[in-house]
Amino acid sequence: MQDIMLLAVIGLIVGAAAGYIWREKRKGRKCIGCPDSAACSGHCVGCSGCGNKTAG
Repeated sequence: MQDIMLLAVIGLIVGAAAGYIWREKRKGRKCIGCPDSAACSGHCVGCSGCGNKTAG
Protein backbone atom coordinates (compact mmCIF):
# COMPACT_ATOMS: atom_id res chain seq x y z
CA MET A 1 0.00 0.00 0.00
CA GLN A 2 2.84 2.40 0.82
CA ASP A 3 4.49 1.65 -2.52
CA ILE A 4 1.34 2.60 -4.41
CA MET A 5 1.03 5.86 -2.47
CA LEU A 6 4.70 6.67 -3.07
CA LEU A 7 4.33 6.04 -6.81
CA ALA A 8 1.20 8.20 -6.88
CA VAL A 9 3.01 11.09 -5.19
CA ILE A 10 6.00 10.80 -7.53
CA GLY A 11 3.65 10.64 -10.53
CA LEU A 12 1.84 13.75 -9.30
CA ILE A 13 5.10 15.67 -8.93
CA VAL A 14 6.35 14.65 -12.39
CA GLY A 15 2.97 15.45 -13.92
CA ALA A 16 2.89 18.89 -12.31
CA ALA A 17 6.41 19.66 -13.58
CA ALA A 18 5.53 18.53 -17.10
CA GLY A 19 2.36 20.62 -17.02
CA TYR A 20 4.31 23.70 -15.94
CA ILE A 21 6.80 23.27 -18.76
CA TRP A 22 3.98 22.71 -21.27
CA ARG A 23 2.14 25.87 -20.15
CA GLU A 24 5.29 28.01 -20.29
CA LYS A 25 6.16 26.74 -23.78
CA ARG A 26 2.62 27.53 -24.96
CA LYS A 27 3.15 31.11 -23.75
CA GLY A 28 6.18 31.28 -26.06
CA ARG A 29 8.88 31.34 -23.44
CA LYS A 30 12.14 29.97 -24.80
CA CYS A 31 14.18 29.78 -21.60
CA ILE A 32 11.94 28.71 -18.74
CA GLY A 33 14.69 28.94 -16.11
CA CYS A 34 15.70 32.45 -17.18
CA PRO A 35 14.29 35.43 -15.26
CA ASP A 36 13.90 37.25 -18.60
CA SER A 37 12.19 34.30 -20.27
CA ALA A 38 9.25 36.34 -21.54
CA ALA A 39 11.60 38.51 -23.61
CA CYS A 40 14.28 35.91 -24.26
CA SER A 41 14.99 35.00 -27.87
CA GLY A 42 16.74 31.80 -26.86
CA HIS A 43 20.18 33.38 -27.20
CA CYS A 44 20.48 35.43 -24.02
CA VAL A 45 23.92 35.84 -22.52
CA GLY A 46 24.58 34.15 -19.22
CA CYS A 47 21.20 32.46 -18.91
CA SER A 48 21.50 29.00 -17.40
CA GLY A 49 18.41 27.86 -19.29
CA CYS A 50 19.64 28.87 -22.77
CA GLY A 51 21.47 26.74 -25.21
CA ASN A 52 23.80 29.65 -26.01
CA LYS A 53 26.02 30.30 -23.01
CA THR A 54 28.35 32.94 -24.37
CA ALA A 55 28.83 35.09 -21.28
CA GLY A 56 31.75 37.44 -21.46
